[in-house]
Amino acid sequence: MTPSTVHDIRNLSLLGQTGSGKTTLVEALLAASGAIGAAGSVERGDTVSDFEPQEKAMGHSLHAALVHLEWAGHWANLLDTPGLPDLAGRALATLPAVETAVVVITAGAGVESGTRRMLTAAQGKCRMIVVNKIDIPGVDYVALMQAIVSEFGRECLPINLPTADGSRVVDCFFAPDPAAKTAFSSVAAAHDAIVDQIVELDEDLMAQYLEQGESLDPEQLHAPFEQALREGHLLPVCFVSARSGAGVRELLDIFCKLAPDPTEGNPPQFFKGEGAAAQPVEVLPERDRHFVGHVFQVTNDPYRGKLGLFRVHQGQVTNGSQLYIGDGRKPFRVAHLLRLQGRNSVETAVGVPGDLCAVSRVDEIHRDAVVHDSHDEDYFHLPPQAYPQPVFGLSLMTRKPADEQKLSEALTRLTDEDPCLQVSYDTRGRHTVVRGLGEQHLKIVLDELATRWNLQLDTAPPAIPYRETISVVAEARYRHKKQSGGSGQYGEVALRVEPLPRGAGLQLGNEVKGGAIPTNFMPAVEKGVRHALAEGAYAGFPIEDLRVVVTDGKHHAVDSNEVSFATAARHALIEAVIAAQPQVLEPILEVRIKVADALFGEVSGELSVRRGKLTSTDSPAAGWMLIAARVPMAEMSGFEARLKAICAGESEFVLEAGGYEAAPAEVQSELARGFAGHGNGG
Repeated sequence: MTPSTVHDIRNLSLLGQTGSGKTTLVEALLAASGAIGAAGSVERGDTVSDFEPQEKAMGHSLHAALVHLEWAGHWANLLDTPGLPDLAGRALATLPAVETAVVVITAGAGVESGTRRMLTAAQGKCRMIVVNKIDIPGVDYVALMQAIVSEFGRECLPINLPTADGSRVVDCFFAPDPAAKTAFSSVAAAHDAIVDQIVELDEDLMAQYLEQGESLDPEQLHAPFEQALREGHLLPVCFVSARSGAGVRELLDIFCKLAPDPTEGNPPQFFKGEGAAAQPVEVLPERDRHFVGHVFQVTNDPYRGKLGLFRVHQGQVTNGSQLYIGDGRKPFRVAHLLRLQGRNSVETAVGVPGDLCAVSRVDEIHRDAVVHDSHDEDYFHLPPQAYPQPVFGLSLMTRKPADEQKLSEALTRLTDEDPCLQVSYDTRGRHTVVRGLGEQHLKIVLDELATRWNLQLDTAPPAIPYRETISVVAEARYRHKKQSGGSGQYGEVALRVEPLPRGAGLQLGNEVKGGAIPTNFMPAVEKGVRHALAEGAYAGFPIEDLRVVVTDGKHHAVDSNEVSFATAARHALIEAVIAAQPQVLEPILEVRIKVADALFGEVSGELSVRRGKLTSTDSPAAGWMLIAARVPMAEMSGFEARLKAICAGESEFVLEAGGYEAAPAEVQSELARGFAGHGNGG
């Protein structure tokens, strides 16, 4: 079977902390639905969704994998995503493809940092929480639900309940049995709470429910249930044990009967046109319209070439369809329309609205591309998705000079697959620099470079990406004059620099009057200013968070040209910055660490030694402490290894970019001396 209508389809992304059992849960769902004969296991390395050698060796998902199943006349596309904090980008990239984000947590661990991150990132989607591993003995379910509600709001309500021994779950929505025994709460109380929450959005149903005292069947509640999911008014909590199978079939019922179909979710907003002229456009999940799809994932398969996974948002696609990528005018032909089941793929005749399909061997396809079949109108596009900013870097050097081109090609493919992997070139050190979300992220990337491309590399810490800024308003004027026979060079530029708030970037202004600088030379002035801003004036780092206003200048009827004004502007900017009490800014990292209570003092002391400042502490579960701190990037080298040594591997560690702050005076002086010592002073 393949889905024949949009109403048959359910698209769900399984998100959450590593170790919560997402891959095992996917196996249990596939087996219970009959999609596979028996569930594989992560330990044996035979699961459908963890099929890469790296994944089998590590015992963790490293890439999002698409699988599908059929249940009760419905077709469910499930995306099993990585839970490692360093691979958050690969998980978040699946959200535009689905209506429902299913965040999986472990009964014994409760709300972890990955739970918070993914539930927050999925705002705007319909969301569910699945509590896995209910067969773990000794779980305090009252405390667990209190923690969930405290963290995410009273909208979190159980739709079923586990029994005391975790051997099965009890339905609280479809056909509740008030006499059933559960681990906490009561079936009647849970049923009333979820119905009360749903009918708040429908006055007629509320009147029928409250005033007439009539019970409501699930069919009457379907439309307001979907509305409550769309508006974030309801966040159902489901219980399951993927290992024992308890609650698995019930979860299939919830996914297929209660999760929204593509007409019931919150669709992404497409736009046509560029920049300020971009206008929202309605993209509808209807078969008889022009085809519009969105590529949410790209992989480079050694046998199938580049593989683009896409969501059909409008129209339909078949083998032989001619599709365009973005504003490209050269179409590609869909030679093989594929339906994926982990590594395996089968050809399918048609992809209908709401479906998730794939095409192979299309070199031009890329992540976040919008594919379509018509240039009758401006092409459609989605606004860029927000991802965590890469904060941890490594310089890469090939051991064989002949491998430099291979490294460049490999990194191009990896950045196409991973939205949180960035590649740049350090012109000072003449090294390729890769940046990711943490040490583990880059270790995985290095392993991929070695195994997939047979690259032997040396690594080194990259230069810290310091920045410069100014503290006060200052002005400068510079005249560039050069005469060496024939036409000379002449340009004079006066400008003012003004500090802006941290993170404001750069603003350019023009107060030149009376044609002191002819308008045809103003682009050259801006070029000179930007050149100086990129090179730095005080310590050799890019200058930001300032406003540069060109106020005056002079020109010569014969000798003035673009080079003269670019040179004058560059020197004027450097002199103004030096006069404006410049300072060096250092990048700060937001660090979140979950450790055992007994290790709090040692870990916080380690952060203090690294100039870290604690911003908050919390107790997410009994015996555990969550530490949040701001630490300079320059001080974080080797911290992850040190943390593992302190905690014997029993810890969680998440890094995020935390902006820039003024570096200590001694650091600023040392960097400025180094810049001047190389003959680069202003």
